[in-house]
Amino acid sequence: MPSDHAGLDTSVVLRLLVGEPAEQADRALNYLASHRAKGTICSVNDLVVTEAYYALCSYYGVPKREALKLLLEFLTSGEVQPLGRALQVLEQTLVSSSKPGFVDRLIHAHYQSDQAGLVTFEKAAGRLPGTLVLTG
Repeated sequence: MPSDHAGLDTSVVLRLLVGEPAEQADRALNYLASHRAKGTICSVNDLVVTEAYYALCSYYGVPKREALKLLLEFLTSGEVQPLGRALQVLEQTLVSSSKPGFVDRLIHAHYQSDQAGLVTFEKAAGRLPGTLVLTG
C-alpha cells in the first residue's frame, strides 16, 4: 500500500463517527493524525459512505436526517477526502424532501455522471431528472 494515500473502510469511519469502541476510535483518530502530520489525507468512497449511513441508522439507531448531517460534517471536516458523488448528494438531500432518499439519489447521481438515465419502480425517484418510473 502506498504510504501517502489510504482509503478508509466502513469500520474505521464508524469508529470515527460514533467513538465506539473507544480503543479502536482512538487508533482511528491517531491514524488520521499521523497522515495529517505527513501532509496527506485519507479517502472515503461512496460505498463506504452508503454502508456507514445504513449502519448508523440500522445498528446505532441514529435518525436518518441526523445520520446524513453527521456524514456531511465528516466529509466536509477536512479530515478526509470524499471520493465520488456522496458529498454532492448529501448536500442536496439535506435541503430536499426525504423522498427520494439519500441512497436513491446517490445511485441516480452515478448514472447521471455516466450519462445514463435511471429506471425504477420508485415513484419518488421520478422527481429526479432523466428518470423513468415503470408504471402499470
